[in-house]
Amino acid sequence: MHKRFLSLAAATSLALPIAPVAVNAADMELPVKAWKAPSGVMAPLFNWTGFYIGGNLGGGWAHHNFTDRLGVDFDNGNSNGRFIGGGQVGFNYQFDTFVFGIEGDFDWAANNNNGNGVFVPFLNQTVQVTSNDTWVTTLAARFGWAWDRVLFYGKGGGGWVGNNGFTVTNLTNGTSITGSNSNTAGGWLVGAGIEWAFANYWTVKFEYDYLGLGGRSFTVPAGSPFLINDTFTTNGVHFQMVKVGVNYLFNCCGRY
Repeated sequence: MHKRFLSLAAATSLALPIAPVAVNAADMELPVKAWKAPSGVMAPLFNWTGFYIGGNLGGGWAHHNFTDRLGVDFDNGNSNGRFIGGGQVGFNYQFDTFVFGIEGDFDWAANNNNGNGVFVPFLNQTVQVTSNDTWVTTLAARFGWAWDRVLFYGKGGGGWVGNNGFTVTNLTNGTSITGSNSNTAGGWLVGAGIEWAFANYWTVKFEYDYLGLGGRSFTVPAGSPFLINDTFTTNGVHFQMVKVGVNYLFNCCGRY
């Protein structure tokens, strides 16, 4: 009996150190699961902060009303549409979902605004007044709301339109008078648009602008073949633009 007890004790003492090793080995054979990010983590949103430069194309409509000092109306308020094209440069700053900035642009405008030929009774002749807008430039603040890569914005500021002056033509005998070779009119600007970032550095935009301008006048000089000392004035002048533009963003990847 004493011998059996000693044999059982010896076997137990040998088995105890081996058991933990066997358990550890079994644990090492368990498969290790790959770590996964918690669900619901959103990708970083697009960031509009930074400088940009781009180009645009579109159409412009100039509206002129021509009258003289005698009250003769030489235009019925029609607006002739023409092609415009140019470029813009600006800066945006984004705070949360709100975007603020400033933008300047310049466009060449092939916009000929021709008044109607009007019969003048005391001359017994038909007279036409024409005016050609050659360029338009604006400087305005932009303010909007960003929904990731889409920006809805408004604009407010000022603008200037370059004009080659007045040309008064006697359609009866073909003589004409040119009031000025260069003339510039300024006024206030409001506009709105939508811009979409289709790539990290590139955006495309669609915009409408309304530019209200001050009037101009021209007095027929002495020595003219007709209407000497008559003064022609434009009033109710405005310039409307619809443009599509592309911008390149200088901020890194457009993300935060």
